[in-house]
Amino acid sequence: MNTFLRREPVVNRQKAIIASRLVVHAASTRAAVQALEGIAEAWPTTRDVWVAIAGTEVDAGLLAWRPPANVLLGLPARIVAGAAGQALATQLAAAGTPLCLDDYDPAIELPAAPKFRFALADARRYPQMPWVPAVPIATGLADHRAFVDAIDSGYAGAAGWFFLRGLAPGAHKLNPSHAQIIHILNQVRQNADIGDIETALKQNIGISFKLLRYINSAGFGMAKQIQSFRHAVSILGYDKLNKWLSLLLVTASRDPAAPALMQTAIARGRFMELAAAGAIDPAQLDNLFIAGSFSLLDILLGTRIDAVLAEMALPAAISDALLHRAGPYAPFLELALACEQEDIAALAARAADLGLAAAAVNRAQVAALAFADSLQLD
Repeated sequence: MNTFLRREPVVNRQKAIIASRLVVHAASTRAAVQALEGIAEAWPTTRDVWVAIAGTEVDAGLLAWRPPANVLLGLPARIVAGAAGQALATQLAAAGTPLCLDDYDPAIELPAAPKFRFALADARRYPQMPWVPAVPIATGLADHRAFVDAIDSGYAGAAGWFFLRGLAPGAHKLNPSHAQIIHILNQVRQNADIGDIETALKQNIGISFKLLRYINSAGFGMAKQIQSFRHAVSILGYDKLNKWLSLLLVTASRDPAAPALMQTAIARGRFMELAAAGAIDPAQLDNLFIAGSFSLLDILLGTRIDAVLAEMALPAAISDALLHRAGPYAPFLELALACEQEDIAALAARAADLGLAAAAVNRAQVAALAFADSLQLD
């Protein structure tokens, strides 16, 4: 059995991300540890990472892993209730690893020690928050409405992708601020005069500030700081700059709950770019990033995706992937979406179709997450 990761955000009452949750689906604890060790160099460090193991019984083999400092380790409640599980939890806690409870069941009698930071409870089984010896986090939520109900019932936050579902249909027309960003994007794609693009940028100081912040972020890895749009063009060129301007549209939402959506969109884009490296012409990798990042534009902008794309001068391969799940970029978008689902067999099948090993998919996932976090979207 190949060992694959899947990921999901953990958010608080305000839907701000407080951690990223990685679930390692493995045939044994040893295999899970090997998979985690294999992605150490790409590990995201900006925020906490809640690691859980699925598909096997967690055992003392977990002690062989030396987790990064920002790891929260999730242990199933039923395991902790047994003598071996309690001993394991005690050893992990003694080593300084913060612990969380997975699959909390109020009927399970837990030991008084060690202490747990968070506890996942299925809100479908326990719609009223059960008493837990940790901060209660809801799971199994269907949509936004279920999240609101869970918070009203006493949960402190939630894990999962509920915020992608249950939204009102998007409008048929872009709002003016989004249209302005698209106008600038189109100018860059058409290699307009630098002076004309600078004039458009100066009409919105916030856009200019965000663009320079993204380009100078740790994720971009510039050797020296970019001071202006003209400087960016001279260093990067129009084609590379288009990728970074695309981030302005992805992060244009003013909804206070938008950071989780933004992180998801950007992680998708970066994942597709990394997963496709070596399989697609390098000149097309930026377009893969844009395709993945734009996959949530309809939710982020509150506008139908066809209405957004109709205003943009995008390559057909991007539009085909987003509108029809067709074309050369579509398999990589489907793989990115599979990383967000519980169906690990489907993820493995998507990876096999593209000739990608589990280790490569896992590494691309955590590297993409690290990149999205580096942009400071909160």
